[in-house]
Amino acid sequence: MLSALSLLLTCQLAGELVTRGAGLPLPGPVVGLAMLLALLVARPSLIETIRPTAAIILANLSLFFVPAGVGVVANLDVLSADWPAILAVLALSTVLAMLAAVGAFLAALRLLRRDEA
Repeated sequence: MLSALSLLLTCQLAGELVTRGAGLPLPGPVVGLAMLLALLVARPSLIETIRPTAAIILANLSLFFVPAGVGVVANLDVLSADWPAILAVLALSTVLAMLAAVGAFLAALRLLRRDEA
């Protein structure tokens, strides 16, 4: 478990170093996740090493939302003052995310149908 956790955190740290060093407009953990994916594709045997640790992390994923909830409660004054704008942005971003998902699905469907023909 310690080696798997070390691998996960090392990939995250490497992603942070790459994004900050190169000035990329991406979150470091996203780049680290891409590095982890490349590593797992290159060495599939690592999947079984990481699987138990990842299962524990995913089982307790709800705990990662506690800081966000505390942040919301701590900033209730901002939320109460700007709630119409926040609600509008949330609604708009939800619609845009749904449209992007539909667009990705339709593009994938077109690619699959083209491959079948």
